[in-house]
Amino acid sequence: MKIALIGATGFVGSKVLGEALQRRHQVTALARTPGKLAARPGLEVLEADAGDVDQVAHAIEGHDAVVSAYNARGTPDFRARYLAGLRALLDGAKRAGVKRVLWVGGAGSLYVAPGVQLVDTPQFPAEYKTEAQIARDALDLIREEQALDWTFVSPAPLLQPGPRTGRFRLGGDEVLMDGAQPGRISVDDLAVAIVDELEKPRHVRQRFTLAY
Repeated sequence: MKIALIGATGFVGSKVLGEALQRRHQVTALARTPGKLAARPGLEVLEADAGDVDQVAHAIEGHDAVVSAYNARGTPDFRARYLAGLRALLDGAKRAGVKRVLWVGGAGSLYVAPGVQLVDTPQFPAEYKTEAQIARDALDLIREEQALDWTFVSPAPLLQPGPRTGRFRLGGDEVLMDGAQPGRISVDDLAVAIVDELEKPRHVRQRFTLAY
């Protein structure tokens, strides 16, 4: 496949990049600072602002799919930049004629009980609450999209460095538990699940989650 990737230098995006290249896909990374990405076989790097719809549309034209692991964490206008990135992806994909898009979100919008999302529980870490609420807003926006074959992935609540096993459970809108505790997943196995979904779509116009 020819895959466009936004956020290729980040915690998740860098692993998606490695996984896709390992499987011999062609990857175009959209980056504000292209020099941060070293040359690798199968990789093309284009300078682009993930929040600019014109730049996104131009960069992803001719691709089979686009994956966004975009995260503007730490910026003073985080909410505005994050949602602008989502809108630029959706509008840019439609302009470019790319039907397949996958957005990497968070675990906060997963349900722990009927009508109760993880981000709204007392146990949810306060330092991640704002970020999780914004990602929930992004899920609500992407669910309104009718023209694209979108997928939204929410990793397990505990997303950590760790080995690539290729073995994990898939779920839908509910937190996958490990006994009495929320499930966990390595970022390498999250990348496996993302590329798996691109190669063999199972969650078109759906959100999915994964955990061990």
